[in-house]
Amino acid sequence: MDFLDLVKLRHSVRSYDERPIESSKLNYIMECVRLAPSAVNYQPWLFTVVGDKEKLSTLKGAYQRSWITNVPCIVVACVDHTKSWHRPSDNKDHADIDAAIAIEHLCLAAAEQGLGSCWICNFDTEYCKKAMALPDHVEPIALITLGYANETNIPEKKRKPLNEILF
Repeated sequence: MDFLDLVKLRHSVRSYDERPIESSKLNYIMECVRLAPSAVNYQPWLFTVVGDKEKLSTLKGAYQRSWITNVPCIVVACVDHTKSWHRPSDNKDHADIDAAIAIEHLCLAAAEQGLGSCWICNFDTEYCKKAMALPDHVEPIALITLGYANETNIPEKKRKPLNEILF
């Protein structure tokens, strides 16, 4: 599969079958995450893969939507702002940008492995911090659901045409 086909395949999955993900696939996906680029190679990210049913059930409380019920795995993406590169000219913190690149590596690798994913930013971060027992200096920035999609069609991507984004 070429890269454009992979990008077209990746989409936000909100219906999962409950079967567990093979550890070989999870390891492959997280290796792709590990190799993501970051500003000045600081790699200010931390990830937790949550598949244990009890911990997963607790974590799902950070995002109370019905579709998340059958998700067999959630990856919690976090950043440590004390370990990120800050641009000298304006002190812009690149932690979130770096993590976003790594998260998209995760989503694309999942698609390539036949898994669905959904990047969730609208969640209760304080609840998540407590549920995951995260230290104060670590900020959860996204939850990424992972699993085998329980859907038959890939939705058409609604994207602006090139002439609206290219100048």
